[in-house]
Amino acid sequence: MSSQARENEAVKPTVRIESDIAWYFGDERRTHNGADSIVIKHRDLAAATATDLARALRRARKLGLEPDYILIDIAPDDEYSPKESLVDRTSFFLLDDGRLAVEVSLTSDQYLDHDDDLWTATVPLIEPLLLRHKVDLVSLDNDHHRSTAPFFHEVVITASTRGKTLEDLYEIAESISTLADAAATGNITRETAVDLILGGRADLLIGQPEGPWLDVKSHHYDLASDKGKISVGHAVSRFANAEEGGLVVVGMDTKHVSGGEVIRSLRPVPVDTKTVRRYRQAIEKRLFPFPAGLTIQPVEVAPGSGLVVVSVPPQEEELKPFLVHGAIVNDRVEGAYISIVRRSGEDSIPITAPQIHSTLAAGRALLRRGQLPDP
Repeated sequence: MSSQARENEAVKPTVRIESDIAWYFGDERRTHNGADSIVIKHRDLAAATATDLARALRRARKLGLEPDYILIDIAPDDEYSPKESLVDRTSFFLLDDGRLAVEVSLTSDQYLDHDDDLWTATVPLIEPLLLRHKVDLVSLDNDHHRSTAPFFHEVVITASTRGKTLEDLYEIAESISTLADAAATGNITRETAVDLILGGRADLLIGQPEGPWLDVKSHHYDLASDKGKISVGHAVSRFANAEEGGLVVVGMDTKHVSGGEVIRSLRPVPVDTKTVRRYRQAIEKRLFPFPAGLTIQPVEVAPGSGLVVVSVPPQEEELKPFLVHGAIVNDRVEGAYISIVRRSGEDSIPITAPQIHSTLAAGRALLRRGQLPDP
């Protein structure tokens, strides 16, 4: 291949217009659904950049070839019949000002008479997620066409397309719909729990059991004492050493039920501008290594009081076990000890000496063979 041909291949857009009824996404030809929209497949999302789709849609508008939407077929990848397809709740289109927009449909059993009611119910919930992903909310449209549940409300968002694939934008839209579903159904995961709390709906965790990914406390850890610092180090290390990570939420009360503890109520604790720093310093001092991606976020529920959310994402196996400098033995602080614990269901169990030995032995074997994990 000549250098010119290689250059042309390198700059070939990932989204191209063939005609008013056919476009290319990557190397795949995608066609009209018979109702003014182009239908693509899920695998096309990773192959196409958001910038290229925005440019193609703007060009199509100038040529009078603009489709209403770019829809996503949910049939298996080896099936493609645009005029008969069932489509995803997320789609793409071009705003009047030329920005690429993503529309996602939220399902609700609640009928809302006014758009203001939808705005009040939805925006506080999704706003922290939008801010985290640097996404702008363009509009919220109420479902005025159905008289019985389910009702479908449309959310339109836009974001910078630079460096993003369509899959990146799709995943943000899916996060919004997943969060809304969790708020409506109570089907809560570690990820949605964080967004529910940040979105002002911590009350939805009431009745949620403590377990493999959730631990709550009704009072602050005593971070002025070694015992309190070791305790918060233990709380975080349990999830860091577990498979799926977890959440420590300070400011919630529990009650004992058959089989364990469930969240009974919110019990806000004092929060101020130094709260995050105190928790982070305590964890950094007592836990090694510091968990990748750990976040500490205060959520104010009343002036001067609220919740503290410590989120521990799943950790790479090469970083484990996470060690706590210090231990509490018979309610006494033993500063020279090393503690290693992990979460198992609602309980925390120590990592045994044989497990520690096998981990160290495996590491030494890799060193002898010159095989080191990536840093």
